[in-house]
Formats: sequence, C-alpha cells, structure tokens
Amino acid sequence: MAEDDTAHPPTDPPPTDAHPSEPEHPRRRRRWLMITAGVVAFLLVATGALLWIAYRTLDGNIRTDSDTDRLLARLEAERPSRTAGAKGSENILLIGSDDRSGTNSSYGGEPGTQRSDTTILLHLAADRKHATAVSIPRDVMVTVPACEKPDGTRSKAGLMQFNWAFEMGGAACSIRAVEQLSGIRIDHYVILDFNGFKTMVNAIGGVEVCVPQAIHDKDARLDLPAGRQTLHGEQALGYVRARESLGDGSDTQRMGRQQQFLAALVRKVQSQGVLLNPARLWPVLDAATSSVKADGGLSSLGALYDLTQDLRDIPSADVVLLTAPRRPYRYDSDRDEFVQPQTTQLFTALRDDRSVAVRPPGSAPSPGAVAGAGVGAGAGVGVGAGASPSPAATGAATGAGSDEAAGAAGAAGAPAKASPSADASPTFEGRTADVDACAQH
Repeated sequence: MAEDDTAHPPTDPPPTDAHPSEPEHPRRRRRWLMITAGVVAFLLVATGALLWIAYRTLDGNIRTDSDTDRLLARLEAERPSRTAGAKGSENILLIGSDDRSGTNSSYGGEPGTQRSDTTILLHLAADRKHATAVSIPRDVMVTVPACEKPDGTRSKAGLMQFNWAFEMGGAACSIRAVEQLSGIRIDHYVILDFNGFKTMVNAIGGVEVCVPQAIHDKDARLDLPAGRQTLHGEQALGYVRARESLGDGSDTQRMGRQQQFLAALVRKVQSQGVLLNPARLWPVLDAATSSVKADGGLSSLGALYDLTQDLRDIPSADVVLLTAPRRPYRYDSDRDEFVQPQTTQLFTALRDDRSVAVRPPGSAPSPGAVAGAGVGAGAGVGVGAGASPSPAATGAATGAGSDEAAGAAGAAGAPAKASPSADASPTFEGRTADVDACAQH
C-alpha cells in the first residue's frame, strides 16, 4: 500500500523561550522597580553631596578669632569663674564694631581704627526658658584692665570710656573689662561690623520699625518719612547708629532704638516665614556665617545652629532687653556712670542665672527700687555682690581726692557698699521682645 505523504499539521506548538508559568506583566513591574530604585539612590547620593557641600560652604564662612582665644587662655587665672547656681547657662558678648578698614572705609574716620559702637551681654538661662540682653553704654566710665595691643605692647589699666577697650586691645580687652565690672564669665563672643549688619538685615527681608517723625540725617545716611516701615541694609544701619538727629541725641535713646530693632529682628527670625522656608533660610544662614567673627567655641555651623535653636525655642515674651542702669558722669556730663545698687543687682541676678523683671521705659519704678536707689549712691557698679574689687579699680580710687575717688571708684568698677537690698532684683526699665513698638504708636 502506498505511503500517504499528505502533510499533517503539527499537533503541538513549536517550542519557545517563554516561561508559561511567568506572565509578562510582573517582569515589566520588576524592571520599573529596579529603575526607580536606581533613580532614588542617585538622588539620595546627589542630595547628600549637595548638603555636604552646603554645610562645608557655610561652615567655612565663619571667621575664628584665634588671637583673642589665645590671649584669654593666657589670662585664665584673672577671669571670674561660674557660680554654682549658673551651671548650664551661657553668657555671650555681642560686639558691634565701627571698624573703618576695608569695605567699611566708606563710613569715614581713620582707616584701621575701631571701637565697640554697640556692646550687648546676652545671658541664656540654663533651662533655656528665658534670655536677657543687657546693653553696656559705650560712654560709661570704667576701669579697663591692662591689655595687649595689636603691636605687641601692653596698655596701662586706667579709668576711661568703655568703648576704648576695644580700640586698645580688641575683643579680649572688651571681654576682660566686662568680666571685671560684672563678675560674669563670658563664654563666647561674636563681632559684627557695619557691612555684616547690613547683610544680616537684608537676608531676613528687612526689619519693621516705627518712626515718630521724619528723619533726615546726612551723617547716618538716613532719610526716612514718619510712620511704620521696613528698613533694609543702609537705612537699617543708619537707624541704629543715628544719635544727634533723633530724640534728645543721647546714647541712652540710641540704645533703646537698638533694643527695639533687636526685638523686631527676633520676632522676624522666629517667624515661620524664615525658619521653615528653605528658600529664605539659606540666605539667612549664609549671611549669618559670613558676617560674623567669633571665638573658637562658636565659630562652627553646628555651634551657631545650636545657639539659633536655643534662641528660637525661647518665647519672645521671655526675651528681655534693657540697658545697664546709668546716669551722666558727675565730672563730665558727656560721659556716663553706672547707678548703684541697681547695676550690681542686675549683674548679680545674671551671674546667679535668675530672671530679670522689666517695666516700660519712662514708667515709674516700683517702691522697692526707689528705696534701694539711695544705697551706695554715687558708686558705679563693680564686680557684683560677693566679688572682690579689682586692683585696677582700687588704684583708680586711691589715686584721687576724696570726693573724686568715690566717683572714680564707682565708675571704674569698685563694688557698692553692702546693703540689705544688695541681692535683690528690682524692676528695671526695659522691654520684652514680644512687644511691638509699632503697635504702641
């Protein structure tokens, strides 16, 4: 029988490379997951690299005042120690320099000269629940200790305006003068010059102030209409520096305006619009780190960040700003002297980490404060209750006539005579950072 050679279709499908048990959809999903994971990993690495570069940039902006650190280390034995009740608190000296060198030379004056145009002692409580900022009058008469000058020579201790200390021996001399007159250990210091101040103000978008009447001050480069307004850069600097054309022309009123400005600045920086907005926070951090010169313990981004966090968490109502009690110096009305016993009481409270109560400037003092004002009248503040007078202060007092010696000793830093109210804390003229000066007009 002939073989049937009719073609028969195959009964089974041809073999393929596909796996019947593995659908195509899960394979596609795995592929996309791998791609996504790779992209995420790349972004994480890139973000980490950018953050590291940003950190190094900001950290590298800060200038460390190593010379001052070395000078203070050599004089450690002469510096006050911290009291047992103040452990954990911090005292920071904020110095506004009127240095006329470099980019500041446009403000006139002799190039290379500098004085502490503004000095503020900032006390942060150990529990970080309150802070006190005390302005030290630039013209107050104090005994400035012997200090090492920039040329290597050493100045003589003597009675002089406080701001001369910075001119003679820089930050180290100012710090030692403050420590001697207050008995308070300065832990850190920050120096800010004219251009640094302008940069900081511009970085936060300006600071709002209220101007009771129009200001036209050529020397301060200030031309402002009356009313509420936001100041930037040059105008802000002129506002805090102006003296002759505002109020009674006194440095006391200028310090009051500086405190109002600082209070407004605190409120602005604490606002969510700055701290929680990366686009606004970066220029603030960049300006802050590039505008200051600080001690080794504070001249890192991490240290400044910790300080910022401490300040941010303190309610503005618990940030107190005031000026150390002062009055015209008896031998020269163009100078100041500290008022006793109030100034000793103020510095004693800070040294013991106690809060300070304030009343609005110009308001009547409490009966207790009035009663205490007569105790030790004529003596300026010194090293505070319980501290010993410095040799410089003693020398200033003994080298003068009887009446002049009493005034010189008080202005120079000799402690007030003991009194029942020596450790009490009266209510001082001042303000809290939550009070909006504009709302009062």
